[in-house]
Amino acid sequence: MGNNVSENVEKKPSEEAPIEVVIVGAGHRSLLYASYAKLHPEQLNIVGVVEPDGERMNLTKERFEIPEDNCFADLEEFVRRPKMADAVINGTLDHLHVATTIPLLKAGYDILLEKPIGVGADEVLQLYAEARRYGRKVMICHVLRYAPFYESIRRQIADEAIGDIVSLTTSENVSYHHMGMAYVRGKWGNKDRGGSSMLMAKSCHDLDILTWMKGDVRPVKVSSFGSLQQFRPEKAPAGAGTRCMVDCQIEDSCPYSARKNYIEQRLWRAYVTYNKHLGVSMSDEELAESLRTESPYGRCVWHCDNDVVDHQTVIVEFEDGCTATHVMTGGVSKPGRSIHIVGTQGEIQGELEEGYYVVRHPDARQGHVYTEQRVDLAVSKDMHGGGDLRLVEDFIKVLRGAAPSISSTALEKSIDGHLIGFAADESRLEQRIVELKGVGV
Repeated sequence: MGNNVSENVEKKPSEEAPIEVVIVGAGHRSLLYASYAKLHPEQLNIVGVVEPDGERMNLTKERFEIPEDNCFADLEEFVRRPKMADAVINGTLDHLHVATTIPLLKAGYDILLEKPIGVGADEVLQLYAEARRYGRKVMICHVLRYAPFYESIRRQIADEAIGDIVSLTTSENVSYHHMGMAYVRGKWGNKDRGGSSMLMAKSCHDLDILTWMKGDVRPVKVSSFGSLQQFRPEKAPAGAGTRCMVDCQIEDSCPYSARKNYIEQRLWRAYVTYNKHLGVSMSDEELAESLRTESPYGRCVWHCDNDVVDHQTVIVEFEDGCTATHVMTGGVSKPGRSIHIVGTQGEIQGELEEGYYVVRHPDARQGHVYTEQRVDLAVSKDMHGGGDLRLVEDFIKVLRGAAPSISSTALEKSIDGHLIGFAADESRLEQRIVELKGVGV
């Protein structure tokens, strides 16, 4: 099927009818994007689901009123069917992104693909080649580009408000409770299980921001340092056990206590109760029993099978001589993302969670050093600064033939940040500077 590629390319969705989409991988992120259909049913309609987990499939089917015939346990069964929608939201696990997307492209579907694109440079470039071959649109879920904070800064750069960029510095501080849940106890704590390094799982957004701010100027060299310094058995405090609620003598005072984080504070419930984000409810008593017994989220953070870094610094050189640095640190008290861009005529600095940034310019008048303009933004309190559903809105517009926005995360515009991340992990492990030859497309 999908043999007549040109016919698929030329056919555009109606501007009146909603875009029809199939969910492939009914996980937390794909269902968040799909929730746009509940808010704007006139624009988006979820018509199918591909999900091997029977419970997730049935709950997704009920939530979006999907016909039984449009529910599939595996991808092969789905792509054998005649094309039944305009596009797919692919929210599979990291190591499955490319392997699942290529058959979907061949079957004629445009794709909204969760980040990271893939788990290696070769497969990312292979996906780009296949998307071009079949003439399909692929957008990557780099939602920070759509956050009003970053979009506004990008427009300042495009308008040359601070001249040419000389240096960029970004940081991502990952809270102790997020670090413990996702990157120590959770599936992203182990590279073989999660499919990606912590840098690529958590900070590929930030590496993408660096390349996006630079526009068409290409990165050429990468160096990186980092390690797993904190969350190792030999770093465990005296009295630590193997499970928080079973054999730990310091659980009551430990900030990583599973009881305190997941039951009392109710943090990350959608993850630690598994299908809760699909509507499945778990009582505190049921969760407590799970944390005491089989749940990986009940383990001591110093006695897990985690092997990803808990801190890493990346340094990038661009072809015009500009340099960029990203610092990722896990286990901090106050989480947040910051950015500082210095140009030839001024600078921009701010923190995403604060909801504003400042633009400064040199001012050599007597009694002055610089002028400063504060730019306030209406920033959502969600973890991506309000970008999640704005990404979906733009995806719909692109499928209907609109010109790409300044935030466009088209596949060809999203590759360089990934290649920086892969090179950074290579640099860290091999302790050398990595040159990016033929970066991007």
